[in-house]
Amino acid sequence: MEHQVLKIKSIDNISHDVIRIVTVKPSGFDFIPGQATKIAINKHGWLEEERPFTFTSLPANDWLEFTIKIYPEHESVTNELLTLKENDELILEGVFGTINYKGKGVFIAGGAGITPFISILRSLKDKNEIGNNMLVFANKAKADIILESEFEELMGDSFINILSEEEVDGYHFGRITEEFLKTNIINFEQQFYICGPPPMMIDVEKQLLNLGVDIDLITKEIFK
Repeated sequence: MEHQVLKIKSIDNISHDVIRIVTVKPSGFDFIPGQATKIAINKHGWLEEERPFTFTSLPANDWLEFTIKIYPEHESVTNELLTLKENDELILEGVFGTINYKGKGVFIAGGAGITPFISILRSLKDKNEIGNNMLVFANKAKADIILESEFEELMGDSFINILSEEEVDGYHFGRITEEFLKTNIINFEQQFYICGPPPMMIDVEKQLLNLGVDIDLITKEIFK
């Protein structure tokens, strides 16, 4: 796919370290919920600094949306995004990603690894097909939970949070373990979708295999 220049329509803060960028959508552009693209900032000195970001809008929307965790302490692409404003431009190259919906299952995300699941779950809700899908979301603290209120509305009691560095009433505390998975998941013969930092991905996949999950039922995308 040739490069696409995307004009920014809006940039908003949705948490202490997450922004939402909405851009125009090129004519005829399409993607599958869960897929991502490489994006560069159309500004001198940043054109070669491409980074992968997931689409969090729906394919049917007439705009594109990206939900992005930023790192203000780093001189990075995400930090430079904070300087952008309406009508500034991004450059998009290609569409890729291994995560797409293959049927009812459990979505397991760590931190910003939630982003591929946003469009998938929004799409299922739009089609009234959330059904018995489950979302397990691991974060350091409650303030780090991206789109918590939206996921509560989408998933109801099937939205489970676990916090590794903060104890909060009503939230699990610690890290995802085999025991945690056994306690909260009844069926291990369904689809499992996992996305997060590499150490988390390795641990969770190993735990699922130890619990008897068929490797063919595991779909994963490493978020770095």
